[in-house]
Amino acid sequence: MKKYLLKTGRLIYEHFLRKIFFLFDSEAIHLRLTDFGEMLGKIRPLTYILKFLIRFEDPMLGQSLFKIKFQNPVGLAAGFDYRAQLTQILPSIGFGFGTIGTITNSSSEGNSRPRLGRLIKSKSLMVNKGFRNPGIKNVLQKLNKLSFEIPIGISIGKTNTDKLTTQKQAIEDIVNAFKLTEKSAINFSYYELNISCPNLVGNITFYPPQKLEELLIEIEKLKLNKPVFIKVPIDQNDNETLNMLKIIAKHPIQGVIFGNLQKNRKDSSFDPQEILEYKVGNFSGKPTEKRSNELIKLTYRNYGKKLLIIGCGGIFNAQDAYTKIKFGASLVQLITGMIYEGPFIAAEINANLKDLLKDDGFKNIFEAIGINAKQTRWTREDSNAQGHFQPPTN
Repeated sequence: MKKYLLKTGRLIYEHFLRKIFFLFDSEAIHLRLTDFGEMLGKIRPLTYILKFLIRFEDPMLGQSLFKIKFQNPVGLAAGFDYRAQLTQILPSIGFGFGTIGTITNSSSEGNSRPRLGRLIKSKSLMVNKGFRNPGIKNVLQKLNKLSFEIPIGISIGKTNTDKLTTQKQAIEDIVNAFKLTEKSAINFSYYELNISCPNLVGNITFYPPQKLEELLIEIEKLKLNKPVFIKVPIDQNDNETLNMLKIIAKHPIQGVIFGNLQKNRKDSSFDPQEILEYKVGNFSGKPTEKRSNELIKLTYRNYGKKLLIIGCGGIFNAQDAYTKIKFGASLVQLITGMIYEGPFIAAEINANLKDLLKDDGFKNIFEAIGINAKQTRWTREDSNAQGHFQPPTN
């Protein structure tokens, strides 16, 4: 019955609501819909009804990671809820976790318009927001009295301003945001450190190993009491990525997210005419999928017993998510898939993911992680001994 409701909801969205939404400017409709989501989250009887009708739960999908219980592996990626509006509605529409942000030390209006756009044939979004957000103090004040039903994390990055001209200033800016968050009473489950946004002003970069090391040394000094996951770019080659991972693995960083936006406008996944419509920004969705999967597999093979992997990029259905899981991702995140497939995508992915696991003979999602990476397979003994991946005890 629930699968029928989810499929019906997706078809209504695809054939009716999406056509209406896509008549409007991308950023304008995004702002209105997140406002609407925030309003719905405040109506408790409605969230309970939605949860009863929509949310799909099954012990097969549950995991305990760094003592955080994820009832399912599908999360909302950073970049969508950058005004911290959706923490109360996400559980009701099927998400297992969600990330606020990216949030910066100082507020920022982001880049000049256009900041968002659609590439319908390419199943992609043009993204040029440039960390548009109200700033860490405002976000913490807004969330101060809220509790979270699912794990909620916060993504932190460098303020998008030309006033930060040196590496030292940029690091101080990021560290200050972490300090304020750590001192707050907000019950975040994890942190994300976003070093990979390609749409920021200035020439500050944390990609070279030495500069990444400088940043992580300062982050390590904070002695953060929550897991930290780093969002990694997808435009670096394998050797460059491995060099970054080598530095990351030296520090108390618990995981990596692959990855961020597609910068290569000549990528074969783009419709060649459609891409010409946008002179600025970089691109999410299907154009990121292939490289994201390659880097998940690369990382799992080389650092699968050291770093948790979160797969992000091009997830539009359960098979897309399952592919990332089998390459080594313990969790997955999405945004663009929700824009194209509708707000119930997480619940539908989870319902179908259970069937995919059963078809392959797995009893829990943990058993499928990295099965197609060929190397670095975790065992339950490994996970329990090292306190990294811990299958749930249901």
